[in-house]
Amino acid sequence: MKLLLRFLPLLLGLALPARAQQPRADVLIRHGRLYDGTGNAWTYGDVALRQGRIVAVGRLAADYPADTVIDATGLAVAPGFIDVHTHIEDDEVRQPTADNFLYDGVTTVVTGNCGSSRLDLRRYFRLLDSTRLSVNVASLVGHGTVRKAVMGRARRAPAEAELRRMETLIDSAMRAGAVGLSSGLIYVPGTYSRLPELVRLARVAARHRGLYATHMRNEGDSVAFAVLEALRVGREAGLPVQISHLKLGGQQNWGHTAELLGLIETARRTGQEVTIDQYPYTASSTSLSTLLPDDVQADGADSLRARLQRPRVRAAVLRSMVRRLHARQLRHFSYAVVANFPPDTTLNGLSVEEINRRRRRPHRARAEAATVLELVQQHDASAIFHGLSEDDVQQIMRYPHNMVASDASIRVWREGVPHPRGYGSNARVLGRYVRELRVLPLEEAIRRMTSLPAQTFGLAGRGLLRPGYAADLVVFDPMTVQDRSTFAQPHQYSVGMRYVLVNGRITVWEGRHVGARAGQVLRGPGAAAPGPPAGETGESRRR
Repeated sequence: MKLLLRFLPLLLGLALPARAQQPRADVLIRHGRLYDGTGNAWTYGDVALRQGRIVAVGRLAADYPADTVIDATGLAVAPGFIDVHTHIEDDEVRQPTADNFLYDGVTTVVTGNCGSSRLDLRRYFRLLDSTRLSVNVASLVGHGTVRKAVMGRARRAPAEAELRRMETLIDSAMRAGAVGLSSGLIYVPGTYSRLPELVRLARVAARHRGLYATHMRNEGDSVAFAVLEALRVGREAGLPVQISHLKLGGQQNWGHTAELLGLIETARRTGQEVTIDQYPYTASSTSLSTLLPDDVQADGADSLRARLQRPRVRAAVLRSMVRRLHARQLRHFSYAVVANFPPDTTLNGLSVEEINRRRRRPHRARAEAATVLELVQQHDASAIFHGLSEDDVQQIMRYPHNMVASDASIRVWREGVPHPRGYGSNARVLGRYVRELRVLPLEEAIRRMTSLPAQTFGLAGRGLLRPGYAADLVVFDPMTVQDRSTFAQPHQYSVGMRYVLVNGRITVWEGRHVGARAGQVLRGPGAAAPGPPAGETGESRRR
């Protein structure tokens, strides 16, 4: 005992400097309910941030030094949300603060979806580095973009030389840091591609540890076939499959979610990596031209106009459009609403049926189809399509390998009448489907927005509240978080996100965007991997 007392001052003396050397945090979040992103139960605690990284998580000392302290009493503290399906191209410079995403708790977006991306991703990433957005950005390389660069809008299979050129472009994009290859198989020219082409190009992404993200060939009557095609691409190319915005379009298809999810789960049980994403709404949004048959859109807008000048072709197109409408068990194009039509913005927010009646044309489906053709020939408007089931939305939401996504751009305030998903997808899940309807526990919803997206897209060091991870965080009120954007009045920000930090910088403070632009470009693993020479695929190596 005497020996212990003799050395006690020395032991205390050694301990004191260590405490004094505790690194000072840039930001300290105190007394929050910590949701770590794994889906585990929340715990009370603190989070310390320094130089863009999380340095400590847990019950920290009362005198832990920090420049800025955020009192999170009564609030949830979670990793920043990752939106895996966006289309921000063309909006980064116009709206670099990305307010709609930040107010929805999003700190990272993945763009380049649905087969459409920038072709030269090295140049694009340099643009993002110089612009400095308020959110982090990762990008896929778009199959449609690559195909168009090599083949235009040709409706045919590629020649061998064209395939090799596409392989080279995808290889270059993956080396630049793309996180995978995306396809948009309902859009021209992606719709003209077939399985061998998709598999061969996906193998290039696989070589760089990327994934295959697909807007499938069909999301209605043939959706099961489309899922099987997507799974086959992943299986034959040897890479993970991400099915974009899974849905069942058309009333005639409602209620078949169990068999659809069964296909995906069967693939997973056999060892195939498959995930999905979803926006929490009963309406989709895409180009108005998707109402037209694929073949009439080949070779560009001039070719489309020339074909529609031929009476027999025009009559066949109108018959096809009306037939597809009736297959949805509808009599009018009331489900299709114009979101943005630059030649005449007074049409924004009106359904095709309403536009047709405004122009005093017969109140018949064929006349409405003719109105669609007229609009598309002037400008391919963006549109909202009401045709999903709320029950299906909830059933798909319960699937554990499903992520929340907006399928949206950076919203420019008051521009057009866009889908509300661009303002409120995450807040809607947290407010409506977690708090009100209890479709998901809060811990699970946060996992779908954080660690699952980071794992799926290979975003290393993000998506968890863990020391050493990037300091992307959202602090929100679980009792008040809510989307406010509606189809009638979409330009409304979500509420309840009290603080949002991107790479350690406070970007939203007390519910207000402060203008910080600390976002970074997040490159995929192929950016650091040397890989085999460009143009050499797995298939060619086996020959």
